[in-house]
Amino acid sequence: MTEELLNELREQYLDKAISHRRQFHQNPELSFLEFKTAEYIRAKLTELSIEYKELYTTGTVAHIGSGKRCIALRADIDAIPISENTGLDYSSKNYNVMHACGHDMHTAALLIVCEYLKKHESELNCTVKLIFQPAEEEQPGGAIRMIDEGALENPVPEMIFAAHIFPETEIGTISLSAGPVMASTNEIYVDVFGRGGHAAQPHLGGDAILASANIINYYQSVTTKFRNPVYPSVLSIASIDGRSAVNAFPDMVRMKGVLRCYDEDLRSHLLDLIRERTPKLAELYDCTAEVNIVHGYPAVMNSTRAVDFAEHCAKNVVGRENVLPFEPKMWAEDFAHYAKIVQGALVFVGSAPIGEESYPLHNAKLNPDETAMLYISAFFIELCREF
Repeated sequence: MTEELLNELREQYLDKAISHRRQFHQNPELSFLEFKTAEYIRAKLTELSIEYKELYTTGTVAHIGSGKRCIALRADIDAIPISENTGLDYSSKNYNVMHACGHDMHTAALLIVCEYLKKHESELNCTVKLIFQPAEEEQPGGAIRMIDEGALENPVPEMIFAAHIFPETEIGTISLSAGPVMASTNEIYVDVFGRGGHAAQPHLGGDAILASANIINYYQSVTTKFRNPVYPSVLSIASIDGRSAVNAFPDMVRMKGVLRCYDEDLRSHLLDLIRERTPKLAELYDCTAEVNIVHGYPAVMNSTRAVDFAEHCAKNVVGRENVLPFEPKMWAEDFAHYAKIVQGALVFVGSAPIGEESYPLHNAKLNPDETAMLYISAFFIELCREF
């Protein structure tokens, strides 16, 4: 184990990491709007005499070291539209915006990596590319925009890594697995149009509520009867809105939901079924339906080579017994775009607070243990040293 590295980070850098993190946490910004966050990151890089490029307005790519061989590290910088309910002294100052997915910690940890590597730059035998990426939370996502503007060029990295806080495991653990670790995502929007009228006269037809209910029931069967059960998928309608009086049928019902898959062929097949059969189901109830599908991120596929290397480095940082297998989630992450181009791995760093209830990601009470940043930074540094 790299006890020496962890001790050095704890003694010399943890307070800085916490300061960075709380600055971000108090001042969260939504996807594509991370202007002050980007300004803060760039100011710190300038203080460290680290060269960087601005990409896609709020994205930043820095380089440390030299040489043709290159390894890339990525942190996401955006927050999400959630009203914070932690009661912390450094709670969000921005209404209905919160770092409820840990991006504040990812970014702060990568800034510490920047400072450490710059101090030890003469010891590097490669170029380290450090990517501060906007808009992970909102499609089409910042990753694809950053890639389009050259984030993975000059030089091209051999491997790319990202770390995500993981409130389901304890501090001092790192979880990872090869293959699919997060799902592809599609947003599904369905408008069902009926005939508004009195609730006491259902025989006049055009009941958009009843049509919508049966469309939802059909969607539940799509993932059970039209899918090989060995291929995971989730199709969930998370919002239905008719907005009518207690005794009146609405003219329209709007539904919103998501489809998550690992397999691209299955993804295409299920989307085809949704597009083709939703209008037909609506017709059974004298209604019409319009389907709009937003094509989101592909599945995150960790490469075996990157995971083997990451596992070796993780064992050096936390010890063999604290490197755990990661059970794939149906979450989505636009790190997938990088991993389609470069061999990469997304790993998960334990952040459950000791002695307190641990709240999940995207929860208004998310309370990760800030010392998780030590392990993110140490893991990243170890990747660079071993590379």
